[in-house]
Amino acid sequence: MTGGGSARGGTILLVEDEEDIATLVRTYLEKDGFRVIWATRGTDGLLALEQNEIRLAILDLQLPDADGLDLCRAIRSTSRLPIVIVTARDEEIDRITGLELGADDYVTKPFSPRELAARVRALLRRASTQPEQRGALSFGDVVLDGDAREVRRAGGEVALTAREFDLLWFLASHPRRVFSRDQLMTSVWGYEPALETGTVTVHVRRLRKKVEADPARPRHLQTVWGVGYRLVP
Repeated sequence: MTGGGSARGGTILLVEDEEDIATLVRTYLEKDGFRVIWATRGTDGLLALEQNEIRLAILDLQLPDADGLDLCRAIRSTSRLPIVIVTARDEEIDRITGLELGADDYVTKPFSPRELAARVRALLRRASTQPEQRGALSFGDVVLDGDAREVRRAGGEVALTAREFDLLWFLASHPRRVFSRDQLMTSVWGYEPALETGTVTVHVRRLRKKVEADPARPRHLQTVWGVGYRLVP
């Protein structure tokens, strides 16, 4: 486990067992003023979390000693630390599972370290923003409590990740308005439009399973083909 770079922007944990990838990512993040702690094993990553004030974690899901999803689960069980997971191109189930466990986003190998660094900056900007007092919104049998960040459907609690809640709140705040994926990435994730991959699509799919009576034929979270998504009360 190694660390380097300045601490102007805080400390990033990078758990990645491929040295060439880790070197590139560290180079870009350190240029941005971050101190990067690099761990090649999941156990070292957990130790780094215990011993350092980490602002964001980047987790490869394929590690020599552990399942990166287990590491993601362990972090999220005790912290709202922003998490970006790294997966191979054919690991869609791992990407979906990682987002469901509470990861904020994912990148797919091979990826641009410049793009990853931009995602890190955007997630940290959003994480540092104080939550506003939002009140409540509702549609159908779904009620969103913006202050408590809780969702109930037909009186029962719905478990959402932080990013799922942010996306649902944003769409519910603008009923019937259609947003492109780029617009949603900018408004909810804080990214430049060019950084959109499949994150929005996955989050919408997960939300439909949680708030729609029939996710295959959604009544509220609708796709406007060729444009984007809208929420119809």
